[in-house]
Amino acid sequence: MKTKPFPVTDSELSFFKAFGQRMAGLRRQRGLTQSDLGELLGVDQTAVASYEIGRRRVPLSMLPILTTTLGVSVTELIEQRSSNGKRGPTPKLQRQIDQVSRLPKAKQKFVSDFLETVLQQG
Repeated sequence: MKTKPFPVTDSELSFFKAFGQRMAGLRRQRGLTQSDLGELLGVDQTAVASYEIGRRRVPLSMLPILTTTLGVSVTELIEQRSSNGKRGPTPKLQRQIDQVSRLPKAKQKFVSDFLETVLQQG
């Protein structure tokens, strides 16, 4: 016997669309294609595309591998807040700082030294 799906509210639809957009943005930041991510998650590219547009819901069992692959916590993936505490996309500079923090120490030092030089020139 086939069960009927639960109706989706407008707020749930908005949540899953925003979740999918965050997921897609993080995937692109990591240089992954939808196929790459799908392979890591054990699903095909069309499933990843459906997650990213909010058509399908990511199974809870997939969150650990998804967050590890994307390099974020579950909280960051589910409800991203800007530095002022409001909902919304992370500012570009904060995303870049997060990316730099994942670089090897030598590359972090290079970026830091470069920024220091630029800031001193005012």
